[in-house]
Amino acid sequence: MTAIVQNLVTSGVFELDGGSWEVDNNVWIVGDDAEVIVIDAAHDAAAIAEVVGDRELRAIVCTHAHNDHVNAAPELAARTGAPILLHPADRVVWDLTHPGRAPDGELADGQVVTIAGTGLTVLHTPGHAPGAVCLYAADLGVVFTGDTLFHGGPGATGRSYSDYPTIVKSIRERLFTLPDPTEVHTGHGEGTTIADEKAGSAEWPEA
Repeated sequence: MTAIVQNLVTSGVFELDGGSWEVDNNVWIVGDDAEVIVIDAAHDAAAIAEVVGDRELRAIVCTHAHNDHVNAAPELAARTGAPILLHPADRVVWDLTHPGRAPDGELADGQVVTIAGTGLTVLHTPGHAPGAVCLYAADLGVVFTGDTLFHGGPGATGRSYSDYPTIVKSIRERLFTLPDPTEVHTGHGEGTTIADEKAGSAEWPEA
């Protein structure tokens, strides 16, 4: 059985640099009837656990460590026994939210996370955060981009640990090389496709 993708939207607060903003986050659950992974455990561990149900949660994968993407991760891990996986370059950001609780494992560029017979390739895409990653599932024709690429362009780079030229380089070199029909499953808001974002990228400010 090929893995399926489920989406849960949770709501909470994003906090960084002394500011706070109400946000809705996309939580992605990928797998089959027996096992799943969760991409970005945001805000509400109980709601995520309810969607997981009696399936085995094999891993909690973090696209990056901003609090609105990881604030429910430790509780979800405690509920399920699943390891939390994060790119090591984002540990400095993780420690802002969870200074007393380290992630359980590291993500590396090119690593393949396999669930329900489907491989998701880790693409290190710094810019929004130093350890930001995207997860490309070629068999499903989708890429999970966290806050790196949205419908309408790159993720925000106006706060600590972010850099606009870096995120543009990541998107052009790591994401725009994916097949044009690839569906983009984002960390917030509606989805898009690689083709649509490539077409709109001519309007982006110069990096």
